Amino acid sequence: METDLVPKVSTADAARAGVIVEAAHRLFLAPGFARVSMDDLARELGMSKKTIYRYFPDRLSLLTAVLDRRFEAVERALAVAAEEGAGQAFEVRVQRFLIAAGTELGRIGAAQLSTGRGGDAALRRYVEQRVDAVIYAPLLELFRHGHRQGLLPAPPELVGEITRGALERLLNSRLPYELEYSAADLLRATVDTVLHGAIRPGGGGQGN
Repeated sequence: METDLVPKVSTADAARAGVIVEAAHRLFLAPGFARVSMDDLARELGMSKKTIYRYFPDRLSLLTAVLDRRFEAVERALAVAAEEGAGQAFEVRVQRFLIAAGTELGRIGAAQLSTGRGGDAALRRYVEQRVDAVIYAPLLELFRHGHRQGLLPAPPELVGEITRGALERLLNSRLPYELEYSAADLLRATVDTVLHGAIRPGGGGQGN
């Protein structure tokens, strides 16, 4: 889904809007983005706020455009994970999907946004909707596929909720710092823990 924030104008205007989004992407998705103001962005770009507001009427519309770009990258990463897992055992496909999803969520700070640690209520709702559509809806379909194939005895909706809770809790946790593990290592361990006992071992490839 793409926001319809920038009107269809000249190529020059479209290029200028892209430059604004690119700079906002660097600033707003960096640590401490909630403290970055439109004045900071204007200084980074060397242009007036009035010029920025010509393309994006407020901070929310600009942040939404930035997150649209980031979620497009999430979709590409998940598509690659699905392609790499094609034909492999069901648990391998789930693991690849979840590790890719967790990595991308961590990059955009979606868990923090959706739980109220950044941005306003409208932005959190937007992030929740995009995360649901881009990550959790496809994941649930993958679990349902495994259930239909007899590889996932538990109700797929239950496994989906447990997995979502574990993934988002880890992204908000200080555990990686306390255990001196990388977030990727802990995510991998979390995926294995969530899946252990839920998926029957020895599941076949995609067509089984």
